[in-house]
Amino acid sequence: MLKTLAAAATLSLAALLPFSATAQEAPATDAPAVEITDFSMGSADAPVKITEYASFTCPHCATFHATVWPQLKADYIDTGKVQFTYREVYFDRYGLWAAMVARCGGEMRYFGIVDMLFEQQQEWAASDDPNVVVGNLRTIGKAAGLDDASLDACLKDGAKAEAMVAHFETNMQADGVEGTPTFIIDGEKHSNMSYDDMKEIIDAKLAE
Repeated sequence: MLKTLAAAATLSLAALLPFSATAQEAPATDAPAVEITDFSMGSADAPVKITEYASFTCPHCATFHATVWPQLKADYIDTGKVQFTYREVYFDRYGLWAAMVARCGGEMRYFGIVDMLFEQQQEWAASDDPNVVVGNLRTIGKAAGLDDASLDACLKDGAKAEAMVAHFETNMQADGVEGTPTFIIDGEKHSNMSYDDMKEIIDAKLAE
């Protein structure tokens, strides 16, 4: 059963940022708005566009990235047939913190960190102690080449956290997303599926 957005709670800024941060940076009232962009992989000229809505704490999303993603990437994204865009969904603060670490690496490291987060989901997200989870996420960030100063700045950026949540809520409502993973394939919404099912949809789009 898909994890639904009904499970997501509205969080205050204090809850959005890691519990272990002692100097959380709330956004200044006169600070410029933070712009959040989605990260994409594949040619911008690809004939088929796929957007995935997924949460880093969603087991079904981790399964998709373990069983479907490698073939999808090799057969369609790397060959220029599909442009794939990832949109983060935040059911909980752990998922938001994971996204903050992924974005900390910038466009160059983003998808590599995404892979690590899904591959190690059962390990880094397993604890009920927020401090342990933050430590696990920092370990992943360091393995991806980030240093302590960068991770500190990213995990304490309250303005960015609020902007990320607002970006997620706007997109989720616009596309009518009710669970994860959800896929928007050339404007059409689909729920979780196997590689064969996705291949059939993509091939039909390519044949149009």
